[in-house]
Amino acid sequence: MNLLKFIVQRKILIGLMVVLIMVFGSIATLKLDKELLPDVGLDGAFVEISAGEMSAIEVERTITNPIEQKVKALDGVESIHSTTNIGQTSLQMTFERGRGEELIKEVEAIVNATKSENSAITDAFAAQFGGSQSYEFFLDVSDGDMSEMTSFAKNILKPRLEQLPEVREVSLSGVVENEVIIEFDRDKIIKNGLDISQVIHAIGEINSESTLGELNKEKESPTLRWDTKLENIEDIKNIRIPSANGSIELKEVANVSLQPKENSSYVWKNGTQDFIFIQVGRTSEFTQIQMAEAIRTEIQKIRDENLVKDFTLNELVAQADYVQDSIDGVTSNILIGGLIAIVVLLLFLRNIRATFIIGLSIPTSVFLTFATMWVFGYSFNMLTLIGLGLGIGMMVDASIVILESIYKKKEQGMASLSAVLEGTKEVAAAVIASMLTTIVVFLPIGLMGGDAGKFTMMLSAVVAITLISSVIIAFTLIPSLSEKILKLRKQKKREKRKFLQRSYNQLVSWTIKKKRHSFAIITLFFLMFVGSLLLVTKIPMAIMPDMYNRYSELMVDLETGVSMEEKRKIAKTIDEKLSSIEDVESNYVINNGDMFFTLINMTKGEDIKREQKEVNEEILKSLRNLDKNYPVEGVQNIMSGGGGSPVQVNIKGESFEKLQEISGDVEKKLQEIEGIVGVKNSMERTSEEQVIQLKQGELKKAGLSQLQIKQFLEQAFLQMPIGNMTFEDEEVPIATKWKESTETKTDLLDIKIPTANGEKKLSDFVELKKVETPNEISHVDGERFMSISADIEGKDLGTINREVQKLIEKYDSPTGYTVSIAGDLEQQQELIKEMILILAIALFLVYFVMAVQFNHLGHPLIVMSVIPMTIVGVILGLFITQMELSIMSGMGIIMLIGIVLNNAILLIDRTNQLRNQGYTVEDALVEAGNNRIRPIFMTTLTTAGGMLPLALASGTASNYQAPMATVIISGLMFATLITLLLIPAVYRLFTTKGTSKKKKKKEKMEIPV
Repeated sequence: MNLLKFIVQRKILIGLMVVLIMVFGSIATLKLDKELLPDVGLDGAFVEISAGEMSAIEVERTITNPIEQKVKALDGVESIHSTTNIGQTSLQMTFERGRGEELIKEVEAIVNATKSENSAITDAFAAQFGGSQSYEFFLDVSDGDMSEMTSFAKNILKPRLEQLPEVREVSLSGVVENEVIIEFDRDKIIKNGLDISQVIHAIGEINSESTLGELNKEKESPTLRWDTKLENIEDIKNIRIPSANGSIELKEVANVSLQPKENSSYVWKNGTQDFIFIQVGRTSEFTQIQMAEAIRTEIQKIRDENLVKDFTLNELVAQADYVQDSIDGVTSNILIGGLIAIVVLLLFLRNIRATFIIGLSIPTSVFLTFATMWVFGYSFNMLTLIGLGLGIGMMVDASIVILESIYKKKEQGMASLSAVLEGTKEVAAAVIASMLTTIVVFLPIGLMGGDAGKFTMMLSAVVAITLISSVIIAFTLIPSLSEKILKLRKQKKREKRKFLQRSYNQLVSWTIKKKRHSFAIITLFFLMFVGSLLLVTKIPMAIMPDMYNRYSELMVDLETGVSMEEKRKIAKTIDEKLSSIEDVESNYVINNGDMFFTLINMTKGEDIKREQKEVNEEILKSLRNLDKNYPVEGVQNIMSGGGGSPVQVNIKGESFEKLQEISGDVEKKLQEIEGIVGVKNSMERTSEEQVIQLKQGELKKAGLSQLQIKQFLEQAFLQMPIGNMTFEDEEVPIATKWKESTETKTDLLDIKIPTANGEKKLSDFVELKKVETPNEISHVDGERFMSISADIEGKDLGTINREVQKLIEKYDSPTGYTVSIAGDLEQQQELIKEMILILAIALFLVYFVMAVQFNHLGHPLIVMSVIPMTIVGVILGLFITQMELSIMSGMGIIMLIGIVLNNAILLIDRTNQLRNQGYTVEDALVEAGNNRIRPIFMTTLTTAGGMLPLALASGTASNYQAPMATVIISGLMFATLITLLLIPAVYRLFTTKGTSKKKKKKEKMEIPV
């Protein structure tokens, strides 16, 4: 009380503090970084390596295994998972907690060293898991000549964008690149008695520069430099090669030419790779929005200079736009929420001065929130904006409750200072308890372990900051201004309000008059609850709602180990199907291993002919037919969620043949379990491999060694880079190969090998044995494993889980091989356990806060009786509006747990105050209802009103916001009815009558059951 009195009497201090908050808040608003996701470094890393068309078994042997061995040797690496496919390998690592930033540097060093040692690696990338992304702005150059587009991208666009201080890096994919190809004639090489490896070595030696020594006795001691770097095609053709018949020029045994390299782009636009894909990365000093503005300004300058001609420069995705839209959404919500709060105050209090006080508290609370976020190093991102959105709806609640309480005391005739002190004191405990119950609902989510906890902690912290800021303002600014500024209006037209209050009093009085009446009300609400559950099946359901922004993202899941040629055909077919759909403008297909990430742009503005929902449905229907003719497993919306197969069994071991044998046996046993369907394994798609078997007897007769045969075989598939040359100011790689490529078994076996007894065919010394090797090889901590997956039908997951577990326990695995349960079956059980634990902790914390507040173990249970009944309003709201029940509406339900308790706490707290003053249970409940009906309606309408713009939104993210807002509005409105009727009924039913103060000076209160 003394502190409150000090605050009220130091109005200048409070005024200056408000100005300070406004100033710091404004600075914070400008300084806070704006990004899509927070830059959170997680304790894990991933590695992506490409190696052309190399077989999966060879990629495993030469790339995956060496990297795994080196990474496993690092101190702090907990586990490694790898997947090796044709021409690529992906590794994922988890590190000890807190060592992510340290270990990623060592992993990057290992990957870079492996790339420099292995010429077959075309691309390698290692990065730490986290919210930051390498590239955040995407463009393409298309519809023109590839040479002209390449020149523009390399010589104009890339250097000009990289000169911008906001841009860290510009990556080009799909540009035309040349290489010098030296094609050797096999017959001429043999005729001249040349060894191909010696010829290649000679070319490499010629194409060199080095310092040979120093002439010390000459003036200034000049160095002696050797420089025979190749500068043009003629230089290469004229290289002299020593042979048995004297030196000859290279052009006598080989064709030398400059040729364009095969397009190595991993992106298709409208079915073609004849375009250039541009990715732009940001420097850490600037926000995504600042980078986007700088890039767009520079591109406009390039256009104004008429440098974009005979081709088009298109902006594909700018993540800054999503961030800006979200910030604009929160800004409009603050403004609309504030406006609605002002309108509600005017309706209930009809007092301009009270409206002014609340109107000042809203921006002050918002700026205090922003300033605190800046101090804690947070940014405006998708997570913090969700937190702000959740908190802002409840931001004025505390201020309204305190202001209304002060206003009521003034209505009762108290002096200004006494009204402020008594009014604030009366509701202080309830306001603090309401804030704490809302915060503790989010606290367990923020305490989640693992990497997810780092993100959810941020969300929870922002909600807490928003609510704490609003309560601080409510306890300082509101009392300070209310003493002098808040004046009562002239009392007019109070009969209507008296009629409403009389009606409510009569209803509550009847409810609590007899316990059977209270029981009847509780039964009525329970029947409503049961009845509402029957409507659940009539509510549309989805995991995540679609985002209607004339843009769609799909995942096209491919079968394991699809070749690059097959991927090209699938990408072309996807384009053909999408191009035939009305309102589809363009599509981009990005190769991501066993999955195509597909971006689809639709017509906008006046060009729109169909609703996006209709277009989305036709897209999915069209692409889901791909699996009939192509190795495609399925197509789904990128935001639809969902996991893999519910049943998964892992088999670990070394030999592929043994793994396949065991998997065949396990598959048969799984198919015998009732309810398991669609059994398949990760090695179903295989590639043919020819294993070389030596004829030792023939080798011995011909005087050849195994090493010589291996050398002949390696030379048969000659395709070797031997350095670079500078050609027309560009570094051009030099590569060698045979003029006649070895493409068939006959070509290989007919190769002639010189021996002491003359030339003989390779087939005299080797034979080929056909074996099948998998297109995908998986490792856990360096150990091979394959997985068997299946779906379930007609049985629940728990029953299937028990049956599969029995099968594994009985199965007798060979030595060195293990069979274990894995996948979604295991993960779902862990997730359910974690979510139940989080919910239990949240409910206990809510109970804990209220038990301390009421100093009673029974009263919190009465308040919490509201929670299950709130679902009636939620179901009715979703049923009437036909909004989807999804993750977003689920978030709204979690929010409600905290929000709906606030009104109940106000009512119970006031009831207890009155009982302590000597009121009977019935009198206390009726009077508490009279005292609290106005603030309950006011806070309900301001919170629901703040959500109303979201529920009615029709913009880009309306499908995300509307279900959540609908759940909160409908649940909260129904919760108000519950609070005003159900809470008195439950309180009366479980509380014995107390005696009036008139009967006893010291009233003995009964304890609720």
